[in-house]
Amino acid sequence: MASPKVARAPTLEELKARGPLPRHVAIIMDGNGRWAARRGVPRLWGHRAGRRAVREAIEGCLELGVEVLTLYTFSRENWERPRREVQGLMRFLVRTLNEEIDNLDKSQVRLGIIGRSQELDPTVRQVVSKAMKRLDHHRRLTLLLALSYSGRAELVDAVKELVQEARTKVGARVDETALAAHLYTAGYPDPDLLIRTSGEMRLSNFLLWQVAYTEFWVTETLWPDFRRRHFYQAVADFQGRDRRFGRVD
Repeated sequence: MASPKVARAPTLEELKARGPLPRHVAIIMDGNGRWAARRGVPRLWGHRAGRRAVREAIEGCLELGVEVLTLYTFSRENWERPRREVQGLMRFLVRTLNEEIDNLDKSQVRLGIIGRSQELDPTVRQVVSKAMKRLDHHRRLTLLLALSYSGRAELVDAVKELVQEARTKVGARVDETALAAHLYTAGYPDPDLLIRTSGEMRLSNFLLWQVAYTEFWVTETLWPDFRRRHFYQAVADFQGRDRRFGRVD
């Protein structure tokens, strides 16, 4: 069910006074293509327009003290898009990292990658690795980019590691804790809040294990039009949820 519209976005002070804030926010950044189509411009223009929305989400997390922000940046299914579009997306990713690295450094943002990064072009991997190394000492906010990511592939990779561990390590256990320790997100808290733009009501193979008890917030707003007020609305809605994690009061 889509989240109800909020008449007025709460202020930063109101959010901080209202109650618990999410430690980890994940976002499915959807609607770039539709944004471009409505304006009669190439799809890549929509991705470029979404860059401001990324900044808004990062700034919102920094203001609220969110520890982790995970962005669904490029799925494994996206490799099936037209070659020209994929190449344009990779060039845009490289340019954005190069242009935003100083701001991320100044804001004390750490960068991480989840997904099968070995599938990325070597040039892209080099730029990403260089950015991660430069920002590795920061702890104010961890920005996780899901690149060549698939929730199902993540589970397959984790199970493979578990099987190998069981073969070579005496007393190795196979349980939920062990599996979680082999996920791409090992060491990070599961998302408290998942935001999806463009109104679609599906996970799209994103963080399938981690969102078992995550609160969802869906908006009809297309990603390039997403602003700080939308982020605040999502957090305010999260604060009004009764999170029982399957338990009975």
